[in-house]
Amino acid sequence: MAALGVPRWRCLWRRAAALLALRRPGRALLGSRGYGQDAGSEADKEKSDVTKPCFTDELVQSLLSKMTGLDLQKIFRPIKQELKPPTYKLMTEKQLAEATRKAIKEAKELLKMPPVLSEREPIDDVLAEDRILEGTETVKYVFTDITYSTPHRERFIVVREPSGVLRKATWEERDRMIQVYFPREGRKLVPPPIFKDENLMTVFREHRHEDVLNLCIAQFEPDSANYIRVHHQTYEDIDKHAKYDLLRSTRHFGGMVWYLVNRKKTDGLLIDMIQRNLMDDATCLINLYHMLYPDCQSAKAAKEQEVHGIDLIKVFMKTESKKVGYIELALQAYQEALASSAAL
Repeated sequence: MAALGVPRWRCLWRRAAALLALRRPGRALLGSRGYGQDAGSEADKEKSDVTKPCFTDELVQSLLSKMTGLDLQKIFRPIKQELKPPTYKLMTEKQLAEATRKAIKEAKELLKMPPVLSEREPIDDVLAEDRILEGTETVKYVFTDITYSTPHRERFIVVREPSGVLRKATWEERDRMIQVYFPREGRKLVPPPIFKDENLMTVFREHRHEDVLNLCIAQFEPDSANYIRVHHQTYEDIDKHAKYDLLRSTRHFGGMVWYLVNRKKTDGLLIDMIQRNLMDDATCLINLYHMLYPDCQSAKAAKEQEVHGIDLIKVFMKTESKKVGYIELALQAYQEALASSAAL
């Protein structure tokens, strides 16, 4: 165990150590709500859990991966680093094919999507109120179990208040203390100011959404309030300004699609896919929507009529879309371009 504070710690320590001894081994002390849909009441979630798929489901991951794309030029684009002379290699056709295969395998690893979790439940557990200690100190004492083999989620961390109250540490306190004793590369004790709302807007205007999300993953736990807030604000800005291509062929694209589908805000993304001639991605998007909302009119009509491709998009447009005119114009332009290329 380790403690932060000033002298006069003996009484505080004895009480914390006694409580630690009462903890049953192997018991998970803390956790989040698990994978969720990010919206709706708890009762709605319990009902939807029976029918709605989760982010980690194999079919969901397959659809999201297809929509993400695999642009090797973007995935392996140059990054700012120390300048070094370029390396050139002469390869046979066989060696080139093998190098390409390895690059694709590495790219798929880089495109693995970060987890999508519901926000963790706040910690507000008071363990003891020792009024005899009130006023003996003016600072808080934090007692941390620094046993190396203990998972961080099960790590026992308590705080002694100047008032004599002994309580479990909040999530923010836990994250800070764990970073003190078990530093994680890329994570700061105090979150960088870039994550403040006013600074995020500035970064978004510079089209650095991917940089923000990469920093967010390094700084916060995936079920923390700040992690979820930053991701949602980033997705909302991308959707508002139709800048979906900034995240295409990155590990963040699948999370953005999941977020938009869960909030039934897919029109902008669907139009973007049609305009870029990504019709397979457009049908994947609609199929994912139908998986999450199997009772919607579009899902029922698609099942009854057994439609696919452009016909599936038209059915979705007429029953679910709020931007029917825009999607219709995008489809018309796509079909005209298709007819023109076929006539050549």
